[in-house]
Amino acid sequence: MTKRIVVLGSTGSIGVNALDVIQRLNRQTPGAFRVKGLSAHGNVERLKKQVLAFRPENVVLGDAVSAAHFSDWARARRIPLRVRSGVEGLETLAARPGVDLVLSAVVGAVGLTPLLAALKAGIDVALANKEALIVAGDLLMAAARRSGARILPVDSEHSAMFQCLGGRTGPSAGVRRLILTASGGAFYRRNGSLKNVTVAEALAHPTWKMGKKITVDSATLTNKGLEAIEAHHLFGVPMERIHIVIHPQSIVHSLVEFDDGSLLAQLSHPDMRLPIQYALTFPDRRPGPVRPLALEEIQRLDFAAPDFRRFPCLSLALESGRRGGLRPAVFNAANETAVRAFLEGRVGFADIPRVIERTLRAWDKTSATEVRALSAVLAADAWGRDAALRLIQKEKK
Repeated sequence: MTKRIVVLGSTGSIGVNALDVIQRLNRQTPGAFRVKGLSAHGNVERLKKQVLAFRPENVVLGDAVSAAHFSDWARARRIPLRVRSGVEGLETLAARPGVDLVLSAVVGAVGLTPLLAALKAGIDVALANKEALIVAGDLLMAAARRSGARILPVDSEHSAMFQCLGGRTGPSAGVRRLILTASGGAFYRRNGSLKNVTVAEALAHPTWKMGKKITVDSATLTNKGLEAIEAHHLFGVPMERIHIVIHPQSIVHSLVEFDDGSLLAQLSHPDMRLPIQYALTFPDRRPGPVRPLALEEIQRLDFAAPDFRRFPCLSLALESGRRGGLRPAVFNAANETAVRAFLEGRVGFADIPRVIERTLRAWDKTSATEVRALSAVLAADAWGRDAALRLIQKEKK
């Protein structure tokens, strides 16, 4: 039986790996997967190659001008293709009838509304866009429960916990703690100040090859705070029972501690194709693209407590998760804005936590706290972006 798939964010790191996995699986079992739709924001040339390779019926681009040019390109080659643009296009593609699984790999909060549209339509989602759960986890999990759609985690850490829990999300009896492992990013073993680090240094991750935004989040340890909030929503575990440890080898991808003291862990080489494939084939397992793990080659696995003082973004993220409501949405918006400014050379690496902290401090003086509707989440997201941008512009003057 063919599984029909839409890949949102197909030209990014996760999307490219997902399409590689699909090609490999189709070589094992011809026709096992059919790519029905793709979306891309800026990498139009890569999207063209993907369209030629997979022949989807629908694509979505970031803006109307790009979509019009892409439509002309497809028409000139007599490729039957429906081309849409923007967030509305993403929502339409994500909720399209006849789709079995949506792989959501759009970076940032822009992935929220298409993810919600898919879940409301009862379509299973392989989720690589953690920001959506950060800003609107309660709404998304409630939508999944109502429609019966499954959220299958793609992040390596959450896939690890998902596997340790026997393929279950939501609250599980007998779970004492979830233990998230963190590589530590580019600077965990670096001595001295992080004030003057460059963009190139921040993007030099020691074990994973990822997109720019998530790689910077790894360097600040923001990523691990966001993952803790994501795990809280996915598995119904209070923030206070989610523990973080530094594990530089990135072999143990996360652990679950049970009430009797037992720990279950998932181990593998650091390769995103493995959790992607598990989400695509769940509940089955197929021969994978990652070489088997030989423990005698690894020899040692190290673990350490995180340095909250040196990496304040982690504390700010965890605090926002504990306080809940709309605060995680504001945290995420401020972080995305600050990271973009860093990548563009408008702020320094050490300015990222400062912008986030000041934005949160300003938010705490407002009266809006509850997640009552999607409109409130989107308003908090917009508020956080605007406040963070004003802080950055003010500091530049």
